[in-house]
Amino acid sequence: MKPIKRIIDLSASILGLICLSPVLVTVAFLIWLTDRGNPFYTAPRVGKKFRLFKMIKFRSMVLNADSTGVDSTGNNDPRITSMGKFIRRFKIDELPQLVNVLKGEMSLVGPRPNVEREVRLYSDQERRLLNVRPGITDMSSIVFADEGEILADKADPDIAYNQLIRPGKSRLGLFYVDNHSFSIDLKIVLLTFRNSINRQSALNGVAQLLAKYGAPASMVELAKRTTPIIPSPPPGMTSIITSRE
Repeated sequence: MKPIKRIIDLSASILGLICLSPVLVTVAFLIWLTDRGNPFYTAPRVGKKFRLFKMIKFRSMVLNADSTGVDSTGNNDPRITSMGKFIRRFKIDELPQLVNVLKGEMSLVGPRPNVEREVRLYSDQERRLLNVRPGITDMSSIVFADEGEILADKADPDIAYNQLIRPGKSRLGLFYVDNHSFSIDLKIVLLTFRNSINRQSALNGVAQLLAKYGAPASMVELAKRTTPIIPSPPPGMTSIITSRE
């Protein structure tokens, strides 16, 4: 599948950049207008085989927002600009990552890339997430599309991320690593579009996809998001994360 997946990624990224160029230019200009700063933000991430690369996003925060050292962001984070709230809501900030796909650093579908300091905390199981190219979207992008809401009002968003989101996100990512195929990739892309129209329908679609390919019942239930998320250990660990040391 690897050569075919790369051909699809390459073709889709070129087509996407061409078709979306009016949107990309307009959004970049509107972001620049807010503070005359660079409309793009290059975020260092860990890719396949632990290789570092610069993931490109539209900037949704004030200039030099990363100087605070906080990696996880709630919807009420004061660093988010008014334009940033809009592009985050509709995931427009992720569109420039088509350039990363074009360069071969990312794929359309794959586990979302993480910052190096979080990757250092991975268990041996979680390190298998780095066996494939990271993606613009995956099942966790749909299941945890409300990440900002989950982390809002949390005293320490980074710890909250490790307790509430990382465990499920890693499990979904590992399931993808073990089961990825062209069919699954196509369904995830379609569910990602559906998520912007009808979230619950998209969540049910992810749950059905997981059940079809033999995912544990607990993972299927997580995908439905019908019950509150409770803190749990990441895959390969026995204790809930309480520190990033």
